[in-house]
Amino acid sequence: MAAPRIVITGLGTFSPLAPNAPDTWSALLDGASGARSLEQPWVAELALPVTFAAPSAVDPEAVLDRVEAKRLDRGSQFSLLAAREAWKDAGEPDVEPERLGVDWATGIGGVWTLLNAWDTLREKGPRRVLPMTVPMLMPNAPAAAIEMEFSARAGARTVVSACASSTESLANAVEHLQAGLADVIIAGGTEASIHPLPLASFAAMQALSKRNDDPAHASRPYDEARDGFVLGEGAAALVLETEAHAKARGARIYAVVVGSAVTSDAHHITAPDPEGTAAARAMIAAVRAAGHDVADVRHINAHATSTPIGDIAEYKALKHVFGDHLDEVVVTATKASTGHLLGAAGAIEALFTVKALSERVVPPTINLTQQDPEIPLDVARTPRKLPAGDVLAISNSFGFGGHNAVVAFASA
Repeated sequence: MAAPRIVITGLGTFSPLAPNAPDTWSALLDGASGARSLEQPWVAELALPVTFAAPSAVDPEAVLDRVEAKRLDRGSQFSLLAAREAWKDAGEPDVEPERLGVDWATGIGGVWTLLNAWDTLREKGPRRVLPMTVPMLMPNAPAAAIEMEFSARAGARTVVSACASSTESLANAVEHLQAGLADVIIAGGTEASIHPLPLASFAAMQALSKRNDDPAHASRPYDEARDGFVLGEGAAALVLETEAHAKARGARIYAVVVGSAVTSDAHHITAPDPEGTAAARAMIAAVRAAGHDVADVRHINAHATSTPIGDIAEYKALKHVFGDHLDEVVVTATKASTGHLLGAAGAIEALFTVKALSERVVPPTINLTQQDPEIPLDVARTPRKLPAGDVLAISNSFGFGGHNAVVAFASA
């Protein structure tokens, strides 16, 4: 028996561009940047070499109930807000709790809760450490918060695979729905690690842009002058369900998930395989999972972090997969606008891919002024229309540890 088709019926995000999906999408199309200088006193006190990032456009604690916010790490706060929006956008499906699941992700987890508690322990002693510290910092806390919010009892699972995490959570959601383990799944990911320690660590490994004087133009995927990524934060959620379930309840369908794949480089803990071999295998497998050919792909939301090495490795993988057809594919690199949301990057970029298919427009890649001649992609620098009819698109995510995850979508 053929596996059921899986569709997207709800979208939600709390991002560096806006605290909801419609405004985030509008800002993205307008070429906005979420990057800005950090005003926290610890930036100067610790003499951080990078003094900017892409924080959420709105403080989640300004939106959540005060008591609710106090019991959640910042990453869980983002998750709950994104999931609530996606659920409402999906029409609040009437589904039995045992048929509703959660597939969530994070790259780092509750770093703020962990390090704040460590400071409290050292400075004030063990009696002042909050009893909720561990439940707040554990990587599965965001999934648990969503699960309890919606009484989801078909499983609440968490992926932690660096910057590929939330794309892998979407791949898992597809598998779980096709296996009949649920009718509806809330999937996505979160990250809240704009903290001095990750900033210092990423800067030490030369991964971050150091354009402290010009944050809005710092993330420059494919540009000759690119010098690293911009750290971002936020969450994105997508509601996935079987097509039969969606149609039975008269749901609006944004797009169809036609395939997904996960591979690993087995190459290096931080650097990608320079030839992109395993990344290429993931793209091919995702596209062919539903009987499509790579020549059917018309749009790619690339991983494209704006690092000198990473962008070239992804291009080599794309060239290996698509060959001459790559000239017919419109590519976008939305981290230029949002920054790099690490474990949430795949989810927000999947959301952008779904919106591109739904609205027939590819969002622009900002800050690309002098394209690297070694990466001769057709990159949308302004919003670009997609053709009518059936259109296939993929969203790529690659993470430290050699994790590769790809999801393929088709227009509804």
